[in-house]
Amino acid sequence: MKRILIVGSGDVAMRAIPWLAKRFRVYAVTRSPAACAALRSRGAIPLLADLDDRRSLARLAGIADVVLHFAPPPAHGIQDPRTAWLLAALAQRPSLPQRVIYISTTGVYGDCGGAWVGEASRCMPRTDRARRRVDAERRLRRFGRRCAVAVSILRAPGIYAAERLPLARLQRGEPVLLAAQDVHTNHIHADDLAQLACLAIFRGRPGRVYNAVDDTSMKMGDYFDFAADFFGVPRPPRMSRADIAAALSPMALSFMSESRRLSNERIRRELRARLKYPTVREGFAAARKTRGGNI
Repeated sequence: MKRILIVGSGDVAMRAIPWLAKRFRVYAVTRSPAACAALRSRGAIPLLADLDDRRSLARLAGIADVVLHFAPPPAHGIQDPRTAWLLAALAQRPSLPQRVIYISTTGVYGDCGGAWVGEASRCMPRTDRARRRVDAERRLRRFGRRCAVAVSILRAPGIYAAERLPLARLQRGEPVLLAAQDVHTNHIHADDLAQLACLAIFRGRPGRVYNAVDDTSMKMGDYFDFAADFFGVPRPPRMSRADIAAALSPMALSFMSESRRLSNERIRRELRARLKYPTVREGFAAARKTRGGNI
């Protein structure tokens, strides 16, 4: 494996590129000419293409041995045409990639009532956002079986980093659920998610799904309380589920309607991952140092 193609050159990709560029020739897809300089500075060769314009994807065929698919689905519908068009473009030439790594979401599991969830658990998506991810996963796995391409899927929960903390929400005073009604939540630092994607290139099993989560075990309200205490801002108010609907957006409410605790045993056993930030405590400490105490 000598060439890597990254599709979806966002935050996680930008964290992965420097490590990858020391070992491979890295191509990174972007639809923004303004992003090319930043990609080059990290060590990638930018390719201008747009997943919403299938004609622009023809140049991606046969270009890489490994594809890292980090791009999200569109914002509407229950299918992911972006993934469909990407796979169609990759199949245009006989020189198919050997591997595809896809970052999905743990939202595909739906509401599990706070139970522990492993990768063998059934997908029961409750939102169109999660249904689009299930559609993408199924397309990728069919592609892998049909074309003998090793497809590995990383299901990620809430991604955080120094630039992706809930401080603005805390400062707005948005409420969280009462303790008796609260839901379990899961987390992964963006650096660790980038590391897991890189490990999956070498250690991911074909057709295998991995819960890309850290060791944090918290309910959502406790997570926001912890963040508030850690960064010295007021804790959010607690409200009942009935009352909170008037205070939050439908998307925020959807996250408060699902509760699950995710096992990360498989990433430790099969990917042999050692997380840089095993819990949000270590991640928040690094973020506070990076931010220099500023919120």
